[in-house]
Amino acid sequence: MKNILLIISMLFPVLLFAQKNKDTPKTLDLIIGTYTSGSSKGISVYRFYTESGRVAYLSQITGVDNPSYLCVSDNNKFVYAVNEETKGGVSSFSFDPKSGKLGFINKQSSLGADPCYISVDKDQKNLFVANYSSGNIAVFPLNKDGSIAPGIQTIHDDGHGPNKDRQEKAHVHTAVLSPDEKYVLYTDLGTDKLNITRYKSSQSNPIRPVDPPFVKVTPGNGPRHIAFSPDEKHLYLIQEMGSAITLFDYKKGHVTAKQTVSLLPEGFKGETGAADIHISPDGKFLYASNRGDANEIIVYAINQDTGELTYVDRTSSKGKGPRNFVIDPTGSFLLVANQNSNTVYVFRIDKNSGKLTPTSNRIDIGNPVCLKFAPAE
Repeated sequence: MKNILLIISMLFPVLLFAQKNKDTPKTLDLIIGTYTSGSSKGISVYRFYTESGRVAYLSQITGVDNPSYLCVSDNNKFVYAVNEETKGGVSSFSFDPKSGKLGFINKQSSLGADPCYISVDKDQKNLFVANYSSGNIAVFPLNKDGSIAPGIQTIHDDGHGPNKDRQEKAHVHTAVLSPDEKYVLYTDLGTDKLNITRYKSSQSNPIRPVDPPFVKVTPGNGPRHIAFSPDEKHLYLIQEMGSAITLFDYKKGHVTAKQTVSLLPEGFKGETGAADIHISPDGKFLYASNRGDANEIIVYAINQDTGELTYVDRTSSKGKGPRNFVIDPTGSFLLVANQNSNTVYVFRIDKNSGKLTPTSNRIDIGNPVCLKFAPAE
């Protein structure tokens, strides 16, 4: 009996390692959204290899106007894109994860101008779109074939901020589902607000404001993107104009501000434009991008008890305008889209320190502004 127990104890770590490797994807599809005013013609798909960080071109779909933000359905069968224009649109595509090919399905009006963010619920019932210049979010039902039905609801934000050039009115930047999908949160750069709505997919008007319906940040900071901690207890808000991150305690649609940190080094002078924010899969580190004259990715360690941030490091994005970035599900690599220098760079993540090291892997592509991973089946 002792020998049997000894053998089991010796094999157990091996079995765990084998199971972990089995569950870890070796290949992913990297879907890239772009602005099509330059050399790009639409949405491109690359194969990404999680063991090496290598990328290989798969396909492109052309004739798509400014697909500047994307989302992938939970069943991995459809990709949705905004068409960021004055007469804004939202487009749907079929997706073959084996070949990486996209097929156009249909397009609807976004019910607003310059849509810049799109998200989809896990049950494939509704799309949520943020219309930047119109200052509203819009809800679109989805059909079983992946096509988008006409929009059924909009919520318009009102007000302005102290910056007369950029905050003359509402400018909604995101429409993000909470992890339990009971709430939709949206940021407003123009009014310095984080808005919160209750989401019920079965209702004719699926979203409605909670009480209180919003929280304010420092005037002139310009809220942009948000990220939830893996344990769902904290929410992090990056502010574009103020180049800052605010930590909120989060519970059932209610938020309480707890900490604000600056993305800028002491004495920094120059133009900035904080953009994207993501948390490593293990929840230990937070990453943020800053544009303008900074052009870097900033790393923070996350206190596992309080959620508070401690500065770790900053790394050049190796380009200009790091608008969007993504971390692969294994937590081994970070890819950043440099909009103004037409490149996507691959960085290796040190899982112990959180620090980034550039690799030799890169993609040359016109105006990349959105990166999304999908399983490569």
